Amino acid sequence: MNAPYADPSVTAKTVSARISPIGGLDVLSRNEVARLRGASGSGLHALLRRCALAVLTSGNISDDPRAILEQYPDFDIQVLQQDRGMKIELSNAPAQAFVDGQIIRGINELLVAVVRDIVYVSTQLEQIGFDLDASAALTQSVFEILRNARILKPQVDPNLVVCWGGHSISREEYDYTKLVGYQLGLRGLDICTGCGPGAMKGPMKGATISHAKQRRRHNRYIGITEPGIIAAESPNPIVNHLVIMPDIEKRLEAFVRLGHGIIVFPGGVGTAEEILYLLGILLHPDNASTPFPLIFTGPRQSAAYFEQIDRFLRLSLGDEVARHYQIVVDNPETVARMMIKGLEKVRHNRLDTKDAFFFNWALQIPLEFQQPFRPTHEAMRALQIYHERPRHELAADLRRAFSGIVAGNVKEEGIQAIEQHGPFAIDGDADIMRALDKLLQAFVDQHRMKLPGGTAYVPCYRVLSA
Repeated sequence: MNAPYADPSVTAKTVSARISPIGGLDVLSRNEVARLRGASGSGLHALLRRCALAVLTSGNISDDPRAILEQYPDFDIQVLQQDRGMKIELSNAPAQAFVDGQIIRGINELLVAVVRDIVYVSTQLEQIGFDLDASAALTQSVFEILRNARILKPQVDPNLVVCWGGHSISREEYDYTKLVGYQLGLRGLDICTGCGPGAMKGPMKGATISHAKQRRRHNRYIGITEPGIIAAESPNPIVNHLVIMPDIEKRLEAFVRLGHGIIVFPGGVGTAEEILYLLGILLHPDNASTPFPLIFTGPRQSAAYFEQIDRFLRLSLGDEVARHYQIVVDNPETVARMMIKGLEKVRHNRLDTKDAFFFNWALQIPLEFQQPFRPTHEAMRALQIYHERPRHELAADLRRAFSGIVAGNVKEEGIQAIEQHGPFAIDGDADIMRALDKLLQAFVDQHRMKLPGGTAYVPCYRVLSA
């Protein structure tokens, strides 16, 4: 039970409570509790506080990672180990997370996921001692985090569809994502997204209705995020399995190892980053025979968006790249049927290669796609965006370019770097730079960089040689 208590210094918009966590985490060691309280000097308490506040404000529409912390400056969270089990103490927490003094059950579960993943990454993975400069070890670390989160489900046929797309999309695009999710749910498919609003919420919302119509139980709405992005994209309320990966590279690898097919809806630079990540992997010669259904789709109003994405991909990576994806405009049923056919190919391939259904071990992910990229001004300027490079290596650096822009737009560290040193500079072959500049400007014009309603978007980048 929760144990709310009155605090005269707290406004009506906050609640303080001591709650019993639900599911997924029973006890912690003294060392783990000390690390979460900050007593060990590990800095984990600040991370816990930021991620927990994002969960407690689930459903908020904002892409400013500092806004929530400024709105609740007195919020604090402490994890307590008691004789009868673990407790989570919340001070000055957002009142929206409570009903009549009781924390909403789903938010309680997501809070447990936050504690679980932060503790596991900071303690268990360190003790295992992976060589994080080795590709196989990095993949093993992704597997261990997902297994610890109880996300991996054996003895289940391939049925998990990852949906990518922007948090800042039009109403027509959002409604379309719900229609696609509805068709996927009718066919018994589960949904995995980046857990935020917009195109990350819509497919889950659509699937809840069709799952209910089919009387389907034990549905999975998986949200995969990372500490740098969760404050700007709080988990949407439908997520019932949350995983916080340590960095964007492990988040992306978790998507492609866990998912059996991917649908891409309209989005901005984050969506472009995801597309380039997956296509770079599929372009690698070692993955030539690996089926991986990839569909770009949106409503009729978004047809020009995908035409521009297609042109950019073909110009930068060659026409051959287009064989790895299909574009479907304004037809949710066709999308779902194509995905079902694609998943059947995945199933047969996994059986033939004796690969697991629940984790794609066979997919070869080069080290340059796995090592964390810290988007400093120097690192962004040093990207090698040139045609003569192998296509998968060029895709890796293009992915890093978009990752840096994401950081400059919505991640606290990136925003601070732009404020201190000005916009990132991106350079490369002139034709790629012209196409990149045109694509980014289209994102700006279509309000895909930041959520509408705030101040006018100021680019965090400069494209050179354009």
